[in-house]
Amino acid sequence: MISSDQIRAAKAILRWSGERLAKESGVSLSTIRRVEAAEGVPEMQNLKTIIAIKKTLESAGVEFIGSPDDRPGVRLR
Repeated sequence: MISSDQIRAAKAILRWSGERLAKESGVSLSTIRRVEAAEGVPEMQNLKTIIAIKKTLESAGVEFIGSPDDRPGVRLR
């Protein structure tokens, strides 16, 4: 799983706006904003949404490192 901080960091490293991530992932902008505003790992009821966001960011070249509990981060492949 990934954290909200990692999602925000991934967007920043790619220089993507929330609008771009919404368009690329097929997730609404309001949902992207809600996920980013969450503390830590977003709620599990949004698992499909988190997976869609994660896959989109990974396809763009982001690698998620660590875990939400142990030195979470992102880097470009």
